[in-house]
Amino acid sequence: MLRYNMLTRLTIGAILLAATPLAWSHPHSFIDMQATLVHKDNQLTGLKMHWVMDEITSADLLYDAGEAKPGSVVWKKLAAQVMANVLGQHYFSEFWHEGKAVKFDNLPPEYSLSREGHKAVLDFILPLGEPRPLAGQRYTFSTFDPSYFVDMYYDSEKSLHIPPELAKQCQFSLHTPKPNASMQAYALSLDKADAPPEDMDLGQQFAQTVTLTCQ
Repeated sequence: MLRYNMLTRLTIGAILLAATPLAWSHPHSFIDMQATLVHKDNQLTGLKMHWVMDEITSADLLYDAGEAKPGSVVWKKLAAQVMANVLGQHYFSEFWHEGKAVKFDNLPPEYSLSREGHKAVLDFILPLGEPRPLAGQRYTFSTFDPSYFVDMYYDSEKSLHIPPELAKQCQFSLHTPKPNASMQAYALSLDKADAPPEDMDLGQQFAQTVTLTCQ
């Protein structure tokens, strides 16, 4: 049995499953991400995520939405189904503080699905299980599909946002790994029907790491 992948998990009936790109190597789909720090009372409470899916991945999803207006029942139902699958995979994210994993809340306080041209966009708050201090702290997080069927990426540090009131106190930095030639060749060799071994964590080899540092 093939290991799960992002497209399978986001499938709503046949949505997205039939929208795989024609490329024959991993990854097959792309999600351009942005993240904004969410805080309250000088404590970190989560991240506001903005995921833009590539046009081919978005095609069937947008077709299903049809001409429905933003915020309509159609969009809300699609958003709930997509979000439920993202939740089932722990937001496809890992969050760390002082070498220990930070838990997320099971339900996002807000989420929505919308259209940007020919692309589907998922917006949601990734909530921490409990507020965390900001002053003098350092956090790291990554968002990735373990199978690397989908490349989830930040274009640059400009995709990471600090609210103006914290701009002097906190900053984000982005590290993009450079897997060796053999790892890249292996990923390119995978057919769209292939899945890497579970213990390989192929997606993690290509996953960006974001560091949040606050004074």
